[in-house]
Amino acid sequence: APAAWSEVLDRLTARPPLAGLPGGMLVMGILNVTPDSFSDGGRTDPEAAIGAGRGLVAAGAGLVDVGGESTRPGGVAVTPADEIARVLPVVSRLAAEGVCVSVDTRHAATMAAVLEAGATVINDVSALADPGAAEIVAQAQAPVVLMHMRGTPQTMDAHAAYGDVMAEVLDELDAAIGRAVAAGVGRERIIVDPGIGFAKTAEHNLVLLRGLPALANLGCRVLLGVSRKGFVGAATGQARADRRAVGSIVAALPGLAFGDVILRVHDVAQTVEALRMWSALHGVVEGVIGPQGIGKFGK
Repeated sequence: APAAWSEVLDRLTARPPLAGLPGGMLVMGILNVTPDSFSDGGRTDPEAAIGAGRGLVAAGAGLVDVGGESTRPGGVAVTPADEIARVLPVVSRLAAEGVCVSVDTRHAATMAAVLEAGATVINDVSALADPGAAEIVAQAQAPVVLMHMRGTPQTMDAHAAYGDVMAEVLDELDAAIGRAVAAGVGRERIIVDPGIGFAKTAEHNLVLLRGLPALANLGCRVLLGVSRKGFVGAATGQARADRRAVGSIVAALPGLAFGDVILRVHDVAQTVEALRMWSALHGVVEGVIGPQGIGKFGK
């Protein structure tokens, strides 16, 4: 019955602006302040990281995602104290300069510290699994990314077994949404991420990307992170992660089925250029790519 669909339709069509930015396609620039991230680790000097963050914004990023712990397969876990020491100077400075800062963390203590320091968005690969994390996000009324993963970054490769990967990822994300809402997180503040490359084989990743429009059934904004990942290298034959920009952009195209997708990328300038071209081809005259938007084409 039409009435039964009204709540879902309202969620899909009347979502408020996210993180102070209007709806539309957004590019989230990746800023790792870790010594061991898979493609760009080693940027641990705060001043260098702050400069890199400014560069991401200048290139068109609408959000800068700061991470202090590598979540690559088999990455070394860090304590919340070490993570806070890495990210806090960067978050504080960028937020003070008006940058919309997201922090990639799975630790409740880090979430509390960075939200206090001015971060706007929490991006959690564990979907708020850490005790107290959901309550901290709820109290701050912060937008939060809930990503699908099984196990931890250290163990996830052992959990890449599915009967129907699309159905199981949807079910597990739906359960994560339910837990967050039960803890007081507003559903309109939840962003879902299918977790490409996390407890997934290369074939699982391709299946998820082919079926990505099914994520609309969850009624939340979608974040897609495919940038420089191993399955892109496998498909393109490009062994070097920092040379996978073209393959990464093509892999992200299924996400454009969502008008307000967030693309988490390393190569911001190239992604923005590709999205401008895609928008022009598809007649998208009102969209957002970065803080200044994409403008109106043909005028």
